[in-house]
Amino acid sequence: MAFTVQDYHDLVQLLAEHPEWQLELRRLLIAEDLQALPGIVRELAEAQRRSEECLSRLEETVAALAEAQRRTEQKVAELTEAQRRTEQKVAELAEAQRRTEQTVATLSESYKRLEDRVGYLMGRSLEQEYREKAPAYFGRLLRRTRTVSPETLDEMLEDSLSAEELNEVLLLDLVVRGRPRLRPEIPEVWLAVEVSAVVDREDVERAQRRAALLQKAGYRAIPMVAGKWLTAGTEKEASAASVAVLQDGQVSGREEALATFEV
Repeated sequence: MAFTVQDYHDLVQLLAEHPEWQLELRRLLIAEDLQALPGIVRELAEAQRRSEECLSRLEETVAALAEAQRRTEQKVAELTEAQRRTEQKVAELAEAQRRTEQTVATLSESYKRLEDRVGYLMGRSLEQEYREKAPAYFGRLLRRTRTVSPETLDEMLEDSLSAEELNEVLLLDLVVRGRPRLRPEIPEVWLAVEVSAVVDREDVERAQRRAALLQKAGYRAIPMVAGKWLTAGTEKEASAASVAVLQDGQVSGREEALATFEV
């Protein structure tokens, strides 16, 4: 038989009329709750176990992450140290490179000075040799060759040139005079010679400029350069400027130079 609403109201009425029944009913209801309590406790215990398992796994995960973080930080520290050593090494190499470049520059400058000095000494030696052996070196071009000293030049030219022009002529390395061997009809000519171990364009220009001053003073002057070697293009420039070339004992351009004079 189903328990109806009316039955419920009747029960409430009876409990109100008989308070002692309320106590009995309370014991019955509490007993039912107590019977359900173990199940509830088991459920709570199971939930607690699962929570503890989750917490344990979480702690393990956190520990693993902490270890990974520690290894990462250690690796970063190692990389930072390696980077510092690399930068230090690069700085040392840069400093070594700077010192090497400075040393090379110093050696290059020293070599240049040595080269200039050797060139100067070779030029002076050649100049002396040409002066002492003028007939041997210039005999193919001139007969009865004679060198002209700076003192003689000074006396011969002081009335014909300005002080500045005279000083320019006196800077000639060598002046040789004689009669043209291939053109005997031409009177005496002078060779205005610039001597260098390595003859270059500047030697050609100086010989041409100083010979022009001798010509201005009234002398038949042939510009000439003499030396062991010629820089690239110098022989062509000398030929174009009618400057004779004496290279290692061989004379070139003499015909062109003599052709500039009239009988």
